[in-house]
Amino acid sequence: MSETSAAAFLELVAARRGHFRLESGHHSGLWLDLDALFSEPHRIAPFVASLTTALRPYGVSVVCGPLVGGAFLAQLVAQALQIEFCFTERVMPVQSATLYQARYRLPPVFAARVDGRRVAMVDDVMSAGSALRGTYEELQAHAAVPVVAGALLILGSTGADFFAQRGVAIETVARDEYEWWLPEKCPLSAARQPLEDVPAPAA
Repeated sequence: MSETSAAAFLELVAARRGHFRLESGHHSGLWLDLDALFSEPHRIAPFVASLTTALRPYGVSVVCGPLVGGAFLAQLVAQALQIEFCFTERVMPVQSATLYQARYRLPPVFAARVDGRRVAMVDDVMSAGSALRGTYEELQAHAAVPVVAGALLILGSTGADFFAQRGVAIETVARDEYEWWLPEKCPLSAARQPLEDVPAPAA
């Protein structure tokens, strides 16, 4: 097994089974707790190095990631590429029953710095791509040029398809299958299994 395989990555995170509502609004039976992923940098280093190598040819001058894990990753990649780093912050509406309601905002200090610049967007894991989608929209609103979306692990194809349809390149270290559902089609909801809301990562 390669040390940068999907199986190797999943060994680094705490996975839970249950019934979860992701940030995107989809339901899933699997949740990856990514909070401690970067607590031991040497363990994640092979994945970071591999993604950095994949992003190098794009000629970006800024790396941007959504808080929390995406920002940690963006800082490491930016340091390796010797370019600038920035992050976006998650903003959720008070109440929402629709998909992809999370918004991601650039702190004012970064807004002018991305104008007209080629940007790589990164996150630790992308499934539906809610965090990177929000980051993409925010960067475009500030006249940045997002050219590539990268992740250490891509689960399923929904998030990657969003960027491919917009001409944004996709780079990842590992891929794996991922089962999830629209709320109205969720078999766990139909079985009346208690639903747990989870925070931003792995959405």
